[in-house]
Amino acid sequence: MLRPYFALALAATLAACGTPRMVAPADEPAPAVPAETPAALMFVEDVHSYARPAEARVTRVALDLDADFDAKVLAGTATLTVDAEDGAERVVLDTRGLTIERVVDVAGAPLPFALGPRDPILGSPLTVDLPRGGDRVVVHYRTSPDAAAIQWLAPAQTGGGRLPFLFTQGQAILTRTWVPTQDSPGIRQTYEATVTVPSALTAVMSAEHLTPDGEPAGSGRTGYRFRLDNPVPPYLIALAIGELEFREIGPRSGVWAEPGLVGRAANEFADLEAMIGAAERLYGPYRWGRYDVLVLPPSFPFGGMENPRLTFATPTILAGDRSLVSLIAHELAHSWSGNLVTNAVWDDFWLNEGFTTYIENRIMEEVYGRDYALMLEALNRRGLADELASLPADDTRLQLDLDGRDPDDGMTLVAYDKGAAFLRTIELAVGREAFDAFLRGYFDRHAFQPMTTERFIAYLDAELIRGDDELRQRVRPEAWTHRAGLPDNVAAVESPAFEYAAAQAGAFASGAAPAALGTDGWTTHEWLHFLRALPQDIPTDRIRALDEEFRLTESGNSEILFAWLRVAIRNRYEPALPALERFLTTMGRRKFVLPLFQDLMATDWGRPLATRIYARARPGYHAITYGSVDPIVGAPEE
Repeated sequence: MLRPYFALALAATLAACGTPRMVAPADEPAPAVPAETPAALMFVEDVHSYARPAEARVTRVALDLDADFDAKVLAGTATLTVDAEDGAERVVLDTRGLTIERVVDVAGAPLPFALGPRDPILGSPLTVDLPRGGDRVVVHYRTSPDAAAIQWLAPAQTGGGRLPFLFTQGQAILTRTWVPTQDSPGIRQTYEATVTVPSALTAVMSAEHLTPDGEPAGSGRTGYRFRLDNPVPPYLIALAIGELEFREIGPRSGVWAEPGLVGRAANEFADLEAMIGAAERLYGPYRWGRYDVLVLPPSFPFGGMENPRLTFATPTILAGDRSLVSLIAHELAHSWSGNLVTNAVWDDFWLNEGFTTYIENRIMEEVYGRDYALMLEALNRRGLADELASLPADDTRLQLDLDGRDPDDGMTLVAYDKGAAFLRTIELAVGREAFDAFLRGYFDRHAFQPMTTERFIAYLDAELIRGDDELRQRVRPEAWTHRAGLPDNVAAVESPAFEYAAAQAGAFASGAAPAALGTDGWTTHEWLHFLRALPQDIPTDRIRALDEEFRLTESGNSEILFAWLRVAIRNRYEPALPALERFLTTMGRRKFVLPLFQDLMATDWGRPLATRIYARARPGYHAITYGSVDPIVGAPEE
């Protein structure tokens, strides 16, 4: 297969730009990168796209689609605006599983096209002859019922249980399964869309809602129109259709959810405006207009997705006390890191998630205080330690080599938490004030542009280190980006609150009565640390006493209940088993579902229970969730 490239346009004023990918050996610094580059096209290899945008690049996507819930198909057209070099005759697009019916110019004249061989990860290239004297091609197509980006939920998989639901999830390279475009994160595109749906349903997208109430579109159908004029990587083109209501939270924020959930969600996200304001004070203006949140049905398998203007979120963060809203702070932070400045290729995924995790923590500190943020950072560091121990050494570098692999393989906690630890180390080396100014300048200068690891390091050298050899030695950027594991200059994280929670777990293990433990005013995170610090084996009378004192089995906080149920399974605490079954059959978030079934299957007594619960729960799970659990429990017989 020819190795595709994408074009990266750089402003004439951009300092500290890089050359094509250069990976240093693990024990050597990366090669030097020129501090300046003329205003010209720079090319970075993207092994996960067939596109050749150095020749012809998609700049705008206009969709006109009809949602058929019976056939589980989106069908219609994608009109692509193409910026082609002089002499370019063709544009190459990414597709996977699409039925291409025909391709025409805007006047309807046929354009020759060819669909290439299918790769199991990349799909098939779609090569289209460009129209003479024109810059737009119109692709007539339909999606497959099993398109990986589109999740068609039956009514039973929704909270209301009355109507079906649809949502898309494009990251990393799944947008090509519902939109024929150049599906590379470095090829930013604006988009518009008209989506026609059954009139009982509402469509929303990661774009400005031009017709919030919809428009008549024939018998029993309603059309919705959308537009996004800020260019985004194609994985951020997102659609959801369902029985939805909207509640305003602030002048530029609100929440969409199913009717039975929208009130709870609006109360939970009451601090949205405070979060947006905190992020703006730190890193500059919010450039996307609105920031709304869509709470998806319980079967949504993820925590959240940072689609611009409309974060997609799991309902499991609705704890009733706003204790799990750091997830929203994370998705909001993507409005700067990821959505505004994007990893150019998936090898550099940490440039999205490491920056975002760092900024999330800073937002939480601004809104809820330093002690609270320290607890979150300590939890992340503990999770990172577990992840590093479980991964191959090469996958513990920040800059990865994913050639020949699914880019989802790189979406580990290394990108999130090792990336954030690297930025925290820089902050401590130069001081918070200087680092905040640096980051604000970074987002301003590179807004709506792709970024690579090499270019970031070059920018760091040019704008912050500035020839200070002693400072560079303290930061050691290549040790973070190119070497495995955590460098020895990693900043330590200490949380006095967690030290106290661990001490209370130790007191309980030594025989202290639950009522004597000092748990007053504990946050979710202190409870999680306490539960994880408990002994592996707890006598039945002791675990019952703990439950009776703190009503853990009755907890409405999904994170606390999940941690407690793992303790209960480990100790075969039967009073918690009805709550376990209820939890597993009423939500489908893979983060919770998979470990609980793994815990049950690890015991002789738990295996038949797991099989029985899974047979009941699986029909309500998303394919991503049951695809992970089937190998553990086994798919129930039809």
